[in-house]
Amino acid sequence: MKARKLAVEGALEFTPSVFPDDRGRFLSPFQEEAFTAAHGAPLFRVAQTNHSVSRRDVVRGVHFTATPPGTAKYVYCARGKALDIVVDIRVGSPTFGQWDSVLMDQQDHRATYFPVGVGHAFVALEDDTVMSYMLSESYVALHELSLSVLDPALGLPLPADTELVLSDRDRAAPTLAEAQKQGLLPDYERCQEIERRRLPNTATVGDS
Repeated sequence: MKARKLAVEGALEFTPSVFPDDRGRFLSPFQEEAFTAAHGAPLFRVAQTNHSVSRRDVVRGVHFTATPPGTAKYVYCARGKALDIVVDIRVGSPTFGQWDSVLMDQQDHRATYFPVGVGHAFVALEDDTVMSYMLSESYVALHELSLSVLDPALGLPLPADTELVLSDRDRAAPTLAEAQKQGLLPDYERCQEIERRRLPNTATVGDS
């Protein structure tokens, strides 16, 4: 498995080896040894797994979790094709306001790791695109927030030649500047602390 650092600090891309034969193909989208070598620490304790099914031109995001509690994600595309996007919305981060993207398809089978506090969005490029997630925290609707994926200040790489499909919630989401003014954005140092305390075998009695 190959690993690559993304332009957002702490975010990573993984590309597994693929083994085809006359039956089909085999691959491992997550490999602990490769992840630990690239990240410098093991993957978080998995609290929940999710998957979404989207038709072509659906955009989901930019979504993030209030921090605390914060949520880290390991994401891959189990079927179809998507452009996966990470946005650094952590106030005080050395890459605040920057984004990067990863093309996920059934050719290279890339996966991404998103640290606590960053924003996540994706665009489905084919019908029946399935995105699968491992999450460090269980889903709590009250904690889930969003930013405008159409924010011109972010300039995200959205397809320009089609009508994008967004939820009402995502269409009404604030821009990055508006969310910062409202005090909604995560703090970088707090995110780092939460990630460290959530690592397997490192929590101590009394941690919360």
